Amino acid sequence: MRVRLPYGKTGIVVDFREGLNVKVVEPAPPAALPDQSGAVRDALRRPIDSVPLRRRVRSSDTVGIVVNDITRPTPYKTVLPALLAELEHVPDKQIVILVATGTHRQNTVAELRTMLGDAAVDRFRIIQNEAGDLNAHALAGITHGGREAWIHREYLACDFRILTGFIEPHFFAGFSGGGKACMPGLASLQTILNNHCAENIDHSEATWGVTEGNPVWEEIQEVASMVEPTFLLNVTLNGDSQITGVFAGDLAQAHARGCEFVKQHATVALDAPFDIVITSNSGYPLDLNLYQAVKGMSVAARVVKEGGAIIVAADCWDGIPAHGEYQRLLFEADSPGSLLEHLRNSPVTIADGWQAQIHALIRMRTEVHLYSENLTDEQIERAMLKPCHDIVRTVDRLLETYGPRATIGVLPAGPQTIPFVCSQS
Repeated sequence: MRVRLPYGKTGIVVDFREGLNVKVVEPAPPAALPDQSGAVRDALRRPIDSVPLRRRVRSSDTVGIVVNDITRPTPYKTVLPALLAELEHVPDKQIVILVATGTHRQNTVAELRTMLGDAAVDRFRIIQNEAGDLNAHALAGITHGGREAWIHREYLACDFRILTGFIEPHFFAGFSGGGKACMPGLASLQTILNNHCAENIDHSEATWGVTEGNPVWEEIQEVASMVEPTFLLNVTLNGDSQITGVFAGDLAQAHARGCEFVKQHATVALDAPFDIVITSNSGYPLDLNLYQAVKGMSVAARVVKEGGAIIVAADCWDGIPAHGEYQRLLFEADSPGSLLEHLRNSPVTIADGWQAQIHALIRMRTEVHLYSENLTDEQIERAMLKPCHDIVRTVDRLLETYGPRATIGVLPAGPQTIPFVCSQS
């Protein structure tokens, strides 16, 4: 059996020998829309629970368009021209593009051009969120839990705001898209830390495909809703980053409609967990570093047996990465247990601790093998993972432990899938 795993820009093929007990588990996304640009245009003209965008925005308004960073595959070269066509009555000088980096690094000019296209970069002022810059943020409001929400002051200063992005399953926010472009996308570091605290990450509802009752998501939605008027433009994608659905209009209603659409196509029921699970992080750009690849590990952990093994294929061209706190937290930990204890007992939330926390939780119950051509064995081992240089050979070695009839699950789409074991649903 030959299975292609998304990996970097090229993908890799795993050729399993005959006789193995292999099951491929993948979502069933709908076909790409035949006229993707037209679908975006139509959604903006017939939005969900809103009047058409062109009628909502005045020519005198300053408009903030929030876009994803390089870690997300939103097809902006299709989305932006259609969006800007509906804003042609607004002068370019009154439009600002804000890049929702959250705590991620700044994107290079070359990356911005790759993401947005030369025309957008040359026409408009572009601002990237820098979470640690206190002067760049202003108080948007106080959450029902009594926490201050600080959001980029340029976004708050706009007369009209448009959040864009794509909706996919998310390992602790339930789904991406929606208000995530505002928070954590444009939030200050402390606002993000408050939301991504160890207590929230440990919550049983802070998981794949869950928004209602999820403390992470509910606060995201609350903060994003503090700033009005806000209009949403989200898309759903297939494995080739082609648009399968467009959800525009009211922030809450349009996002909820998109989440339901994704859930219908991404959810896969299984009768039993696997001894071995092989997964990807959905390829470029989602597998740019190990930090992002935790999502692939997390989805595999949903369907692997206690004490089983996970193999993750992630390109990691951006390293672990060296920036941020994730690498330091992994490298300084003696074990997954000590890392988890450190994060839970810290008097303050540590930046990137949420990713390290989920990393440690996964490692507490299963071993993880990483296939990456851009990380050294030393880096992988210091991250408390096992190097994998050949997926097929690694499977063969694992079968010596789990037996020749061990069950092997393959999740080619990685975190684009929401698998669950029926007995655990």
